[in-house]
Amino acid sequence: MKKTLWTIQILLALLFVFAGGAKFAMPVDQITQGMPAALANGAFVHFIGVCEVLGGLGLVLPGLLRIKPALTPLAASGLVIIMIGATVLSVPQGVALAILPLVTGILAAFVAYGRWRVAPH
Repeated sequence: MKKTLWTIQILLALLFVFAGGAKFAMPVDQITQGMPAALANGAFVHFIGVCEVLGGLGLVLPGLLRIKPALTPLAASGLVIIMIGATVLSVPQGVALAILPLVTGILAAFVAYGRWRVAPH
């Protein structure tokens, strides 16, 4: 179980660090395309990008460095909240686009539960 959790944690960390970093590398107009006008704000997009990068690092670093390993399930839980929002925003654009954030959120919830109850660090 620990190997499975570590594999999912590393893959999710890479995904979130890349996605969060892309929110700073790409123009805000391109990122907010298709978003509701109330959320199509550059500051909000950058805030979500920071949360994704920090959450991705929080999935891996506490366990690797053995410093505050209880932060890993908290980081995973925060990423679940972000993925719930991403899924809700993706549904109006098409159900097929909502599958990726939904599956990512389920995997993050699996990591959160696994590191809290099943195999804590």
